[in-house]
Amino acid sequence: MSKVWLITGASRGLGRSILEAALQDGGKVLASARDTSRFTDLQARYGDLLATFELDVTNEQQAKEAVSEAVRLFGRLDVLVNNAGYGHIEPFEYTSAEDFRAQIETNLFGVVNLTRAAIPVMRAQGGGHIFQVSSAGGRISTPGLSAYQAAKWAVGGFSDVVGKEVAPFGIHICTLEPGGMRTEWGHEARATLQDLPQDYQASLGDFKALIDAYVGHEVGDPERIAKLIVALASRAMVPARLVLGSDAWQVVETEEQARRETMQRWKPVTLAADFGAVSLEWPSE
Repeated sequence: MSKVWLITGASRGLGRSILEAALQDGGKVLASARDTSRFTDLQARYGDLLATFELDVTNEQQAKEAVSEAVRLFGRLDVLVNNAGYGHIEPFEYTSAEDFRAQIETNLFGVVNLTRAAIPVMRAQGGGHIFQVSSAGGRISTPGLSAYQAAKWAVGGFSDVVGKEVAPFGIHICTLEPGGMRTEWGHEARATLQDLPQDYQASLGDFKALIDAYVGHEVGDPERIAKLIVALASRAMVPARLVLGSDAWQVVETEEQARRETMQRWKPVTLAADFGAVSLEWPSE
């Protein structure tokens, strides 16, 4: 049976690739974006299999309406892909409160709004898949990405918790954590990094050089990732989190190993917090 999809941020980048892969697989898709004129070519090709919806994911009411529209048009909702998101790279000190909040609203609350709207529908029909397009940045800490990575860390924690809550209903929530992909994300994200303040050369200079060289040469293939997501949507078992891409694997593995080593080094201090603990031993400097 063909699946019914709702994809946010579907007009470009990875979202567009997922949209095309779902349609090629015979799915019925409600594709959402702020600008639905970008779907004209696919609408002509796929006809009634594709519907569009103008959506601001930060608007909770619009999120509910998008889910309702998918059900009205196609009778059910099998797969939700929360893909809409963006990031700006700059030191936290120089990030305005408005920009920081806007990134959190889109990258985190957009996910919350659509997930909240989709769960009752999927619970009533006996199951479904929800894919949260996060980032390897949801596991690591990169200077210059305070707002973006704060949101992605929160998406992972939120989804882990809710995934356990809804598992008995046959609803599978998987947080996808890709590395760099050849989409527009990198070009847009580094636009705010070009005039790096001198005071932050020590902490962000190397990352600026890295991303300037890496953008356009990312190892992640959005079309391959999109096909993986379509395949996952047909599986009864999906992981709570899935790292995607060799670069993502490398940085996540390095970060988690460092975290394990730090925990072990500071274990005596950790255990000293208990009633009746032995005398405190500080780690050597």
